[in-house]
Amino acid sequence: MKIGDTVPNLELKDQNGEEFRFEDLKGHKPFIVYFYPKDFTPGCTKEACSFRDSYEEFKDLGAEVIGISADSPKSHAKFVKRYNLPYIFLSDINKKAREAFGVKPNLLGLLPGRETFIFDKEGKLLHKFNSMNAKRHMPEALSVLKKNQN
Repeated sequence: MKIGDTVPNLELKDQNGEEFRFEDLKGHKPFIVYFYPKDFTPGCTKEACSFRDSYEEFKDLGAEVIGISADSPKSHAKFVKRYNLPYIFLSDINKKAREAFGVKPNLLGLLPGRETFIFDKEGKLLHKFNSMNAKRHMPEALSVLKKNQN
């Protein structure tokens, strides 16, 4: 995905096993989509909790946060419950979202990539950020969102 591209029209299952469509967010609110390697791993837990701890700031900006990994909806539900995560988690078991967003693996292809995408309320990509450093994603997303508030 390049800056200015529109969010792919995908359907994925959320942590409750319900169908989620990116199409449904377009025209309503800006949103952050972050891809991470795996539920319950130290870096991914830190990243999820940093978005949790700042979720009210995202909501105050009218934005939604969405985390995506290849874990099952059942794993996501446990992850959400254990860490009290208030936002949407999507299951990308067949990696169709990773492919559509162009998220590349890291560490010589051994780990699924960690990448964050920030979209405006029309579903246009404002910014993308790729780093295996889990602590950098939430502040970057919040900063870009604040800069693009109109």
